[in-house]
Amino acid sequence: MDDVFTTHLVGQISKQSPTPLYHQLFSLLKSRILDGTLALGLRLPPEEQLAELFKVSRITAKRAMDDLAGEGLVERRRGRGTHVIYQYSPKPVHAPLTGMLQEIESMARNSSAEILDYGMRVPPGAIREDLRLDDGERALHLLRVRERDGMKFGYYTSWTAGVEMPADPGIFQHTPRLSYFREQGLEVTHVAQTLSAVAADASVANALRVVQGSPLLSLTRRSYRKTGAESEQIMDFLVVLYNPAHFQYSMDLTLD
Repeated sequence: MDDVFTTHLVGQISKQSPTPLYHQLFSLLKSRILDGTLALGLRLPPEEQLAELFKVSRITAKRAMDDLAGEGLVERRRGRGTHVIYQYSPKPVHAPLTGMLQEIESMARNSSAEILDYGMRVPPGAIREDLRLDDGERALHLLRVRERDGMKFGYYTSWTAGVEMPADPGIFQHTPRLSYFREQGLEVTHVAQTLSAVAADASVANALRVVQGSPLLSLTRRSYRKTGAESEQIMDFLVVLYNPAHFQYSMDLTLD
């Protein structure tokens, strides 16, 4: 849980917020389940541990978990604990990669990023499995908010394997990550994306300057690189939460 809920994130549960503590915790856990961070089958910590981690009462932790169960996201069984039972399985849309990568880099060059957190960290279990990392192996973690013309439009969380922390992480304020990857010898050859909708939890709402619970467009992007003539491996896992008031995602597809 320490790898999923960093000190920065846990600190967003606030007794000063007008939103009840149980709902803050519920929203935080729900968003991590919906974006796949807390993956299908994962056993969540018991109420006592959640209460200690987030510095809330056991009653608060229990109500948050009960609400997750009420929405069909987790299953609670006496003696077996609480397990995630939600899985999102979208049908992929196939599109040319070159234009997409150009669009991604263009967006990065025409906006600026505020870096909220960074470091070489051990990713959450599901992401570590995606990146094929051994237990304890670290990846480059970045937490950023992008803005253009003073409007904060995206909350970016990324994990990248096979790269080193740059001497100055501030380069990611204006330099596209794809450019840095190429400098490190990593070329993206395949991208898989998932679009969905989530509600803003306290940390995201504060970063994007929206009301907690506001609807956001959620994009999960897995970027691959070739590891052989017919094999590839995920090198980068990215989740972006967009404020739909400042961002639209458009696709124009034609039949070949």
